[in-house]
Order: sequence, then structure tokens, then C-alpha cells
Amino acid sequence: MLLLFTNYLSGKIPAEIGLLKKLQVLQIGNNLLAGEITPTISNLTELRVLALSYSQLNGSIPSGIGNLKHLIFLDLQNNSLSGLIPEEIHGCEELEKFAASNNQLQGDIPSSMGLLKSLKILNLANNSLSGSIPVALSRLSNLTYLNLLGNELSGEIPSELNQLVQLETLDLSENNLSGTISLLNSQLNNLESLVLSNNALTGSIPGKFCLRNSNLQQLLLARNKLSGKFPLELLNCSSLQQLDLSDNRFEGELPSLLDKLQNLKDLVLNNNSFIGTLPREIGNMSNLEFISLFDNLITGEIPMEIGKLQMLSVIYLYDNQMSGHIPIELTNCTNLTAIDFFGNRFTGSIPETIGRLKNLFLLHLRQNYLSGPIPPSLGYCKRLQLLALADNKLSGSLPPTFRFLSELSLITLYNNSFEGPLPTSLFLLKSLKIINFSHNRFNGTIFPLSGSNALTVLDLTNNSFSGSIPSTLAMSRNLSRIRLAQNHLIGNISTIFGQLTELKLLDLSFNDLSAGLPPELSSSRKLEHLLLNNNQFTGTMPPWLGSLQELGELDLSSNQFYGTVPAELGNCSRLLKLYLHSNNLSGEIPPEIGNLTSLNVLALQRNNLSGSIPSTIQQCKKLYELRFSENFLTGSIPSELGSLTELQVILDLSKNHFIGEIPSSLGNLVKLERLNLSSNQLQGEIPSSLGELTSLHMLNLSNNHLQGQLPSTFSGFPLSSFLGNDKLCGPPLLSCSESLGQRKKELSNSEVVGIIVVIVFISTVICLVMLYIMLRIWCKWREVSISSADSGGTEKKREEGKWVYGDEKRRKGEYWKVNSLSPVSSQDKRSSGIACIFQLKMDSEAM
Repeated sequence: MLLLFTNYLSGKIPAEIGLLKKLQVLQIGNNLLAGEITPTISNLTELRVLALSYSQLNGSIPSGIGNLKHLIFLDLQNNSLSGLIPEEIHGCEELEKFAASNNQLQGDIPSSMGLLKSLKILNLANNSLSGSIPVALSRLSNLTYLNLLGNELSGEIPSELNQLVQLETLDLSENNLSGTISLLNSQLNNLESLVLSNNALTGSIPGKFCLRNSNLQQLLLARNKLSGKFPLELLNCSSLQQLDLSDNRFEGELPSLLDKLQNLKDLVLNNNSFIGTLPREIGNMSNLEFISLFDNLITGEIPMEIGKLQMLSVIYLYDNQMSGHIPIELTNCTNLTAIDFFGNRFTGSIPETIGRLKNLFLLHLRQNYLSGPIPPSLGYCKRLQLLALADNKLSGSLPPTFRFLSELSLITLYNNSFEGPLPTSLFLLKSLKIINFSHNRFNGTIFPLSGSNALTVLDLTNNSFSGSIPSTLAMSRNLSRIRLAQNHLIGNISTIFGQLTELKLLDLSFNDLSAGLPPELSSSRKLEHLLLNNNQFTGTMPPWLGSLQELGELDLSSNQFYGTVPAELGNCSRLLKLYLHSNNLSGEIPPEIGNLTSLNVLALQRNNLSGSIPSTIQQCKKLYELRFSENFLTGSIPSELGSLTELQVILDLSKNHFIGEIPSSLGNLVKLERLNLSSNQLQGEIPSSLGELTSLHMLNLSNNHLQGQLPSTFSGFPLSSFLGNDKLCGPPLLSCSESLGQRKKELSNSEVVGIIVVIVFISTVICLVMLYIMLRIWCKWREVSISSADSGGTEKKREEGKWVYGDEKRRKGEYWKVNSLSPVSSQDKRSSGIACIFQLKMDSEAM
């Protein structure tokens, strides 16, 4: 006998050990022995016990093992043995126990093992054995334990295994076995445990599976493809303690006679399609400790008889369609450690007597329709570690008794209507790791939630918290996610965030935070999401942002940042989303932006950026959203944008100062859904390639200087998409022939102005000519008047008489003619003209 097990022996098994010809017991397992099993071991022909387990042996099992004819006990488990099980194993005629589990053995199970008539225990679990289960194993009439789990065995389970009448444990789980269940407990009278889980078995459980006097205690058939209704034959297995039919395709209602399984401790029926209600008779199964019925189609209420299960420890009913109140009788099950009713339709309040469950570890009631406040007695469940009440209609404030939940590590209350300030005593809960109070109506300070050094997640989004961010958060050095968005927090960003070196997500958006970004934040090198949008931050964007190499999302939008976009952002090579819009940024877009080759979203709209779009933008091949609108960008639209073929959500360059033509390369953006180039100074014709953008459902080219015919595929877009381009034509605008005719009929602004100028000029000339003529006539009249006065009175009278008594028509018509023809000397004419002009001047002055 050589017993050296459970030591720190290392090295190889020496070959000289084969010289111990009379050795009967060799136990050297549970050491650090390595290498192969020496072949000289086959020389120990008197050996009865060979134990080499829990070491680091490799290689194959030596074929000479068959020489050990008196070997009773062979233990090789928990090593790294590989290769085949030798056929010569049948030479160990007296072998009773063979354990080679947790190795790397391969190939088929040798049929020669069926010759080991004395074998009682065969354990080959967790290897890589393949092929089918040999029928020859049915000859092992003394076999009580057969474990082949965790291999790659395939084919059907041989019905010949029913001949192993001494078998007590059969585990064939975690293989690739198929076909129907052919094993009958009615023949395997001594079978206590049957485990066939994690295979591909089909069909239903055989009708004659169980006898009334069955010894079967464990039946595990989970994760197969079994179907049919709940097998009533199983109700004959009165000794059954564990029943697992989970992850199959069973359906129908649960039988009311379920209470015939009086010894049942574990009822596991989850992930099936059972319907109907939970039978009241379940309250008669007094030994029941574990109920798992989640992910079925069970309806109705929880029967109040559930309160009679004094041994009940775990009840999982989540992901069903159950309704009604949670019965107060459930709190009579004082051994309960876990309650999970997630995803049902329970209404009413949480039972007031919930505090009676002193051993409760998990309470998960999320996603129901529960209402009312949290009962104060919940604070007396002092062993509670996981509390999930989110997605309900709960209201009121948190009870002060929460200070007694010293072991609480997770609490989720989001999507309820809780209100009021937080109890200051929450600061005493030092075990808290995850807190999610988001989407409620809490107010006041968040200081009570900053007392745990173990905190990893803090989410208070969408409440009414106010005040500053407490510096005590710095004590939680393992904080990885902080969400404080949509509150009323004020002040600057505390320098404490620089101490949180594990921080991966920081969301402070939609608050009233101000001042600049503290340089200490650059110490949070693991940051992946930095969301500071919609605050009142000022100053320039710090270059140290480029040192956050893990950053995947940066949102600084809707603040008051000014200055240029830091070129150092090009170092954030993992950046997926960059939002800098709605600030006062100026200067050019840095060409380093092209280094962000993983970028999906780039939003720089509503700033004061100038210059042209850098050609390096073409390197951002994964962009699916690009927004540059409402800036002062100039130059032409770069044709390189056409290489961004993943653009899908939008390309928005509107309200800038772009000139030139629309590049035809934009027709390559076949996934693009929205294109906005409006309010620029673009000219020329619309490229026909844009008409091939079949995914486009929003287009705006208005207010430019575009001309020519629209592509025919644009006819479905509204008229507003093209307004402000006078020379565009084609549906939905006027047809090009109508547009040309209308332009011939209509005068341009310059033509109208020209005509008006001509009319004014001609009118002015005419007026001046007429004024000159009238002036001449008036002067002549003056001359005639002066001449008549000089000729004497008699002649004057004669003339007057002549004309006075003459014809009235003639008098009126001929007067100017006679006087205009009166002879006047040259000298008189000159004197008369001077006098006329002088008199005209005098008259005008008098006027």
C-alpha cells in the first residue's frame, strides 16, 4: 500500500514504480504530478486500487491497464488525459468503479466495457466522447451509477438500458441525444435519479413511465424538445422530490391533482406554454420549497392557499399574465428568500405585512400595475439585498424604515410616481451598489444617496432634485455609471469626477450647471459616454478632451461654449457620436475630424463656423448622420461627401453660404433618407444622379439659384422643396415649356426698371419742349402788344372797331394771326425780345 495523496508532489510518475510487483493500493492523487501515466504501471498485476485523480496528468490511458486483472477501483478523474479509452479495459475483470470524468477523452465508448460484469460505477462525465451509447452497456447487470453527462454523444437512448435493474442514477445530460424517451421507471425499479437535460429529445413522456411504488426522486428533463400536456403519469411517482420539465414545449393546464406529489420539493416548469390558473391544490404540497413557473401563459390570481406552504423558499412567477392582488397570505410563508413576480398584471398594493418575511433576499415586482405607497414594514426585511419595484404606479415617499436595510445592494424604483425628499438616513446604507430612482418626482438634495463606498451605478434621471452635486460621491471609487440628467442641479461640475477613475458614463444633461469643464475630469480615462448637453456651460472646449481615448459618445450641445472646435478631438478614435451643435463655436472645422473613422453621427449645426468643409471628412466612412446647417460655411460642397455611402438619417448643409453646383457624387448616397441643401447660393442644374436616391423621403433644395429641369423622380416631393429657384422647372413645378412661355410674357425686374427710365426720360423731354414753345408764344404776344401801343390812337380805334364788330368766331380765331404778322423792324425785334425776357423774369419773381 502506497498512500501519498493530497500533498504537493510534482514531476512525473517514475517508471520504477512498476517494480513494486506486489503493490495492491496506489493512491497518489490530489498532487501536482504531471506528464503521462507510466506504461510500467501495467506491471503491478496485484494492484486493486489505483487513484491518480486531481492531478495534472496528460497523455492517454495506457493500454496495458488491461493487465490489472484484480483492479477494483480505478480513479483518473480531474486530469488532462486525452485520446481513446483503450479497448483492453475489459481485462480488468474485477473492476467495480471506473471514474475518468473531467478529462479530455475522445472517441467512442468501447463496447468491450460491456464485459466488466462487476462494474457498479461508471463515470465518464465532462469529456469529448462521441458516437452513440453502446448497447453493450446494458450487460452491466450490477451497474448502479452511470454518468455520461457533458460529452458529444448522439443518436437515440438505447431501450436496452431498461435491463439495468440495479441502476440508481442515470445521467445522460448535456449531449446531443435525440429521439424519444424509451426509459421506463416501471422496469428500472431502483432508479432514484434520471437526468436527461440539455439534449434534443422529442415526443412526450411515456404513459407507463412510473409505478405507484416508484423510488424515483429526481426527474430532470429540462432543455429538450418534449411536447404534449402535463404528463399525468408523473403523478404516480409519489416519491418524486425534484421535477424539472423547464425549457420544453409542454402546454395545457396544470392538473388540479398536482398535490398527489406530496414529497415534491422542487417544481420547475418554466419556459413552456402552460395556460390556465395556478391550481388551489398546490397549497396541499406541504414539502414544496421551490416553485418556478416563469415564462408561461398562466393567468388568474395567486391562490390564497399558497400561504399554507410553510417550507416555501423561492417562488418565481415572472413573465406570465397573472392578475389580481398579491395575497396577504403569501407573507405567512416566512421561509421565503426570493419572490419574483416581474412582468405580470398584478394590481393593488404591496402587502402591509411584507415585513414578516425576515429571510427575504430578493423582492422583484417590476413591471406590474401595483399602486399605493411602499409599506413601512418592508424596512424590517433586514436580509433584503435586491429590491426591484420599477415600472409600477407606486407613489408616496420612501419610508424612514429603509435605514434598517443594511444589506441592500440593489434598489430600482424607476418609472413610478414617488415624490418628496429622500430620507437622510439612506446615507447609512453602506452596501448599496446600484441605485435607480429615475423618472419619479423626488426633490431636494441627492446627498442621502452618496453614503455608500460600494456604489457602482447611480441613476436619478428625470426627477426634481436640486442643489449641487455632493462631493461625497468621490468616496465611491468604483462608480462606473452616473446619470443625473433632467433635474434642477446647479453650480459647476465638481472636481470629484476626476477621482472616479472607473467612470464609464457621465450624464448631467438638462440641468442648470454652469462654468467651464474642470481639467480634473481628464483623469477619468475610461469614460465612454460624456453627456453635458442642455446646460449653461461656458468657456472654450478644452483640448484635454482628446485624451479620453475610450470615448464613444460626446454631447456638449446646447450650451454657451465658444472658440474653435479643438483639433485634439481627432485623437478620440473610438468616437461614435459627436454632438457640438447649438453653441457659439467659430473658426473652421478642423481637418483632424477625419481621424474619427468610427464616427456615426456628427452634429455641428447652429454655430458660427466658417470656412469650407474639410476634404478629410471622406475618411469618416461610417457616418450615417451629418448636420452642418445654420453656420457660415463657404466654398463649394465637396464631392468627397459622395463617398460617405453609409449616410442614411440625414445630410443637412442648409442655411450656409455654399456656392457652385451640387456635386453629382451625392447620387452615391443610396441609403440617404433626408437631404437638405436649402438657403445657400448653389447654382447650375440638379444632377440627374440625385434622382436615383430611391430611399429619399425628405428633400429641400429651396432658396438657391438652381435652374433646369427637375429629375422625374422628384415629382412626389412638395412644391416647397424647390421654391426660391426661379429657373427650375418640371413637376411639381411648372412644366419646362410653360415656364419658358411665362418667362417670355413676364418682364424681369431689370427690364421693368429700363422701361420706366425710358418713359420718364421721354416725358421730361416732351415737357421741356412744350415749355419752350409756350415761352416763345408768350414772348411773341408781348411783342405784338408793345407794337400796337406805339401806332397811335386813331388807328388803334379803327382796328378795334374792325375787330370788335366783326364775327365772334373770327374775332376769337384770327386775333393772334393778325398780330403775329405785324411788321416789326430788326432793332425793334431785339428790343422787344429783351423786354420780353426781362418781363418774364419780373413776372416769375413776382409769382
